[in-house]
Amino acid sequence: MKRTIVAVACAVGGLFVGNAHHVSTRLPQKRVQKELCAADKETRFVRDLIKKMTLTEKIGQLSQYVGGSLLTGPQSGALSDSLFVRGMVGSILNVGGVESLRKLQEKNMQSSRLKIPVLFAFDVIHGYKTIFPTPLAESCSWDLGLMFETAKAAAIEASASGIHWTFAPMVDIARDPRWGRIVEGAGEDTYLACKIAETRVRGFQWNLGKPNSVYACAKHFVAYGAPQAGRDYAPVDLSLSTLAEVYLPPFKACVDAGVHTFMSAFNSLNGVPATGNRWLMTDILRNQWKFHGFVVSDWNAVQELKAHGVAETDTDAALMAFDAGVDMDMTDGLYNRCLEKAVCEGKLDMQAIDTSVERILRAKYALGLFDDPYRFLDVKRERREIRSEAVTKLARKAAASSMVLLKNDHATLPLSKHTKRIALIGPLADNRSEVMGSWKARGEESDVVTVLDGIKKKLGSDVAVTYVQGCDFLEPSTREFPAAFEAAKQSDVVIAVVGEKALMSGESRSRAVLRLPGQQEALLDTLQKAGRPLVVVLMNGRPLCLQKVDRQADALLEAWFPGTQCGNAVADILFGDAVPSAKLTTSFPLTEGQIPNNYNYKRSGRPGDMSHSSTVRHIDVPNRNLYPFGYGLSYTTFSYGEMQCPKQFNADGTLQVSVDVTNTGGYDGEEIVQLYVADKVASMVRPVKELKGFQKVFIPKGQTKRIDFTLNARDLGFWNNSMQYIVEPGTFEIMVGTNSEDLQRKETFWKGKKNNE
Repeated sequence: MKRTIVAVACAVGGLFVGNAHHVSTRLPQKRVQKELCAADKETRFVRDLIKKMTLTEKIGQLSQYVGGSLLTGPQSGALSDSLFVRGMVGSILNVGGVESLRKLQEKNMQSSRLKIPVLFAFDVIHGYKTIFPTPLAESCSWDLGLMFETAKAAAIEASASGIHWTFAPMVDIARDPRWGRIVEGAGEDTYLACKIAETRVRGFQWNLGKPNSVYACAKHFVAYGAPQAGRDYAPVDLSLSTLAEVYLPPFKACVDAGVHTFMSAFNSLNGVPATGNRWLMTDILRNQWKFHGFVVSDWNAVQELKAHGVAETDTDAALMAFDAGVDMDMTDGLYNRCLEKAVCEGKLDMQAIDTSVERILRAKYALGLFDDPYRFLDVKRERREIRSEAVTKLARKAAASSMVLLKNDHATLPLSKHTKRIALIGPLADNRSEVMGSWKARGEESDVVTVLDGIKKKLGSDVAVTYVQGCDFLEPSTREFPAAFEAAKQSDVVIAVVGEKALMSGESRSRAVLRLPGQQEALLDTLQKAGRPLVVVLMNGRPLCLQKVDRQADALLEAWFPGTQCGNAVADILFGDAVPSAKLTTSFPLTEGQIPNNYNYKRSGRPGDMSHSSTVRHIDVPNRNLYPFGYGLSYTTFSYGEMQCPKQFNADGTLQVSVDVTNTGGYDGEEIVQLYVADKVASMVRPVKELKGFQKVFIPKGQTKRIDFTLNARDLGFWNNSMQYIVEPGTFEIMVGTNSEDLQRKETFWKGKKNNE
């Protein structure tokens, strides 16, 4: 039993494992004075404006309305001319395009007394007009530089269309693939998710203050990704240590990256709805983490406090949310309807209203909207930036970089460009709408390159491509099976493009059965009987249970929902113009009964690999995933030399770990080298392994590269149930390898620090 515990942070606001370490630099005195002067000017302007505002106008700044017909939630409070006249509109969401937004801003500026600009928001989750791969897909690239560039490109397109603010990134950790919104996040690992969260925030906010950048929004605060049975909006019950260790760190990473807004979550957490949880949004977010931006509710979430059963009336709900720390009420209009009367009756302090109003006015000031409410509304810039050649090229690269090669028996892939006859089968083979995935913003089907388009463009007229849909997603009909079989029989290779519809994943799209929907598995059975090599391309928003598909396919490519450049990217991978390098950020189970199935599960007293348990936790399936976290194949192969790892940490608390990686195959390629750690004996039960580092490295064929990691002792700690971060001395297992299962292992020792260190 360990007796020495070193506490390095006594509150949730302390050090989080994996967060970037900030280096203080001395700024030139003139620059410091200039920034202080600008801050003083902003403060004076905003506070003088607040003094001029009526209570009605103040509360109006705290209210957000839907500006068009695009509803991403239940029908709610309607936007009206009367609200503009009374200064009761602070923000509008779900409208895009310079012409449409100019009309709304003009109506506001002409009608309202104080001419306070409206803040325009949109769900730019993975692209605006040019749609990139879904966030879960893109996370599989493990390419932080690429993710920065796609977030930046999305911000440039959205801002060129008049948008000021995106409701992204979603940084919820998701370990249950039944939950549909797993498609919007970075998977199951907290360390990797922190890196991606920080990157996406910096990408969206890359040039704040200029009209080619947007405010990011960290959502959903917090633990929305851990609902009971994977059912969206369901309650969440977590130990405080799990909350602090798994679900809070990506949000803290967003704060450290300078995110300007947060969104509260729909779910309750340990019995308290997040939208009414002052401990989360005030004690932790503001007081401990020192977040200075503003918090917006999710769609109708304030009103839904009544459905939770913690508020009896609309006023109760509005007061609970506002007191908890929700500055802006999205769509239901409760703040406008209830808060003024609450102030007049002494139930709510005016100073609290002023504080929230100041946060929102500062956000508008920082964007330059008080100098020019129309500075984002430039038709010429919109035409220039939307669907530019550069962003189209980036979308193609991102899509190919996100595709995970799961199986490639007999080197079926890449296919030869001299293949004479190809059978292209499946409901997603010539589809333009579904391949963009959920939350496609203002993506248009006419911009989408289908798989059929991409292959024909790649191969030209010399190759015969026979397309048969084969089946639909949910209809039971098999009437096209004979045509699909005949096309397969007459081909040299069969490419089957199967998966989910876009809205089979996403918000309120939980699934209990994670197999290919409809008759698609039966279609693959039919194609397999043709006796030709069968390449299966999957498009889906979540991990699926693919045991049968894995047996049917000679090669299996997880393409996810690739976005507007879908077909070009799929063709690049299938025919070898791009070499697969992506690896899974979420485990694929054998069957639904294994869920949750994350790789970093905690140890137990009788683990499933003990001899008396026959190597199973369930009696009917092995204790393993079909495809583990970090898994992905390439067209080339990589060989790992012996890991170099000292037997103990250095006196400064660091450990240098290295390994030589050789490209032993026939293609140049990229390998994602992964570093894991396990605490052998601790005062609390610890995971069997945890990701603590990774490097994505390009290695030409035949060459060797040395990969070096520096592990810090402070990264070995964990959060206890008092929400204290502690690091304990002892023996740790260090693991390096190509995925979370295929690893080299060595032990090292950290002796800890003396009391005065």
